[in-house]
Amino acid sequence: MKNVLAFAGSNSKNSINKQLASFVVETVSNCNSVILDLNDFDLPLYGIDYEKENGIPDNAHKFLNHIKASDGIVLSLAEHNGAYAAVFKNIFDWMSRIDGNIWSNKPMLLMATSPGGRGGKSVLDIAEGKFPRMSANIVGVFSLPFFSKNFSAKGIADSDLNNELHEKIKIFEESI
Repeated sequence: MKNVLAFAGSNSKNSINKQLASFVVETVSNCNSVILDLNDFDLPLYGIDYEKENGIPDNAHKFLNHIKASDGIVLSLAEHNGAYAAVFKNIFDWMSRIDGNIWSNKPMLLMATSPGGRGGKSVLDIAEGKFPRMSANIVGVFSLPFFSKNFSAKGIADSDLNNELHEKIKIFEESI
């Protein structure tokens, strides 16, 4: 059975992106899922001076080890001011100091959601441009606009968005 890692690029205790990532990974067939919370991987703000004086923190290694041990990644990015949330950018920066090929060519379902109508599309554009240069194998991208209107514990309310998501999940399942 395949091991699929899911997490949100957010440290909000009520992260809508974590809710989306958790929902999606639970629908992936024939896999063991591991859902991580960035709050469990506390890291100092990345800086070259800190790294030279103290080395790379254990939590950066631990998070990267989860990625390396997985067969696939479900990631839903929070968007803050049109870019990554600071907590995600920080862990991303720390991991890149360990291994420039962070994503290890693992199949990735890349997502974002937001309360608004763009559904995190700006952060998805950034990730789609950056992640492949760090060995991401993005097999699907999904944006969920108007989270509170379109999402519930039962799934995606809008039928077109629901169908799109399930098509992306199927492609992801075939890739892992």
